[in-house]
Amino acid sequence: MTIDFDTAHYDRDADVLYLGVGDPARAVEFDELPEGHALRYDASGELVGITIVGVRRLLGEQHDVLVRISAQQRRAAALRRLTELSEEIGYW
Repeated sequence: MTIDFDTAHYDRDADVLYLGVGDPARAVEFDELPEGHALRYDASGELVGITIVGVRRLLGEQHDVLVRISAQQRRAAALRRLTELSEEIGYW
């Protein structure tokens, strides 16, 4: 999966990089990855942002920053959204 982020903000003091797609206020769900990074999803379960911590350290060790999103995390986000939609329409 490839995502083109249209916003990026680097907090030098915290050494955190924020990447986003569209309005960051759309994020309603958050998942923390084992590396400490965070994924942000909109109400439909689409990935709308990534927070990468320790960017200077990561770039000092390698030239690419790799964030792995497991199939389980994608399924969990989709299931959360399906449950929300079902509750909204009174299906469950």
